[in-house]
Amino acid sequence: MAERAAHILLVDDDPDFIEIARSILEAGGYRVTACGEPGEALARLRAEPCDLLISDLMMQSLDSGFSLIRQIRADAALARLPVVLVTAISSEVGLSFTPQSRGELEALGADAFFDKPVEPGALLATVGQLLQGRRGEGGS
Repeated sequence: MAERAAHILLVDDDPDFIEIARSILEAGGYRVTACGEPGEALARLRAEPCDLLISDLMMQSLDSGFSLIRQIRADAALARLPVVLVTAISSEVGLSFTPQSRGELEALGADAFFDKPVEPGALLATVGQLLQGRRGEGGS
């Protein structure tokens, strides 16, 4: 019997990024659900579990993504969900926001981080590694 496709929830208020990321992920064999705002994403996560979350940091407000990640990490049912953060903050304001250490990444509540635009091969490799690690610890 074929293994089910991993389900990824993609959260971003940029429809162009959603379209591009969805295409990359679906071509990689993943099932993708997209949300345009964090509140909707949190409701979806609680209603239909997913295997991995990819979220923008800045959406309606500068801390939208941070707030979403804090809520996920505080929810016992969601706390172990692998999270990939993406942002265009570096290109928009000219400051590097990329975590420089594993500790900085963990402080963000993330398992991986990408500046936009995201390189498709790197995204797929990271998603694959995170999902493989989740299976290894008894996840789906």
